[in-house]
Amino acid sequence: MQLSPLGNTGLQVSQLSLGGAQFGQQYGPVSVAQAAEVVGAAVDAGINLIDTSAYYGKGTSESILGEVLAGVGRERVAICTKAGRLDVNQFDFTAAGMRRCFEESLRRLRTDHVEILLAHDIENANDYERVFTETAEVLHRLKAEGKCRFIGMSCYPQGLLKLAIERCNLDVVISYCHFNLQNQRLLSELMPVAEAHGVGVLNASPLAMGLLTEQGPPPWHPGGAEILAAGRAAVEVCRRHGANISEMAMQFCLRELRIPSTISGAATVEELRANLCACETPVDLSLLAEVEAALAPVRDRTWPSGRWHS
Repeated sequence: MQLSPLGNTGLQVSQLSLGGAQFGQQYGPVSVAQAAEVVGAAVDAGINLIDTSAYYGKGTSESILGEVLAGVGRERVAICTKAGRLDVNQFDFTAAGMRRCFEESLRRLRTDHVEILLAHDIENANDYERVFTETAEVLHRLKAEGKCRFIGMSCYPQGLLKLAIERCNLDVVISYCHFNLQNQRLLSELMPVAEAHGVGVLNASPLAMGLLTEQGPPPWHPGGAEILAAGRAAVEVCRRHGANISEMAMQFCLRELRIPSTISGAATVEELRANLCACETPVDLSLLAEVEAALAPVRDRTWPSGRWHS
């Protein structure tokens, strides 16, 4: 597994990271035994970063990972977890709320520290200035206390994430749905700012929240009619060639060397193996051109998220 530096952190991260949302039962039931099999296979394959959150299953993902890593070996992986988002519409980015949320995460994860701690989905904050001051300050305090090695923030709007990088002296950010077959604005809009500040960027949701899958996105997908229609057209292009859109989407993301790591979840070893295969299999360039043509009408188009409207 290829390793790349994560900004100025000194961490060398695998090009594919394991997402923990599935372990929070976000997409269906996953047992501890299943999770142990996936995590064990991932670590054995060279994946060295696992991303989770207090939000995933209201702590279920962290609890399962804590149990699994006690057997697999906590020292074999870097853990990235996120605080501040508690439920679908429940957020607390205050200093007390962030600290309380994170302390509970540490207990569930059965560890005294994590490698990376992020404020989760900050576009949902009521007061962005407070995020840039109070939230950032408590993150720095937790880092100074040794409870996390590196700190950062995550959100969907690129403009807000750029401001966070410029204002908050962060180490790492997670950007989602901005580098995939439909949208590559991460490279043009966020990466130059992140690189200038030495901030490591993790790319999440390479399948665009289900848009780039055979089964299609969930009913709540915020993309709008045109984006959803273009996604269906891209899926159909792959079907005509006997290909799978998800495999191509992963191949596309994992070949981009400017992005240190792409986060993708797996509920089964079979799903993990498909992602690992994408690390090693080059993308079919002629088919890629057809898929990109199908997605061209909505290339780089985004949607509103949270309270950020700029």
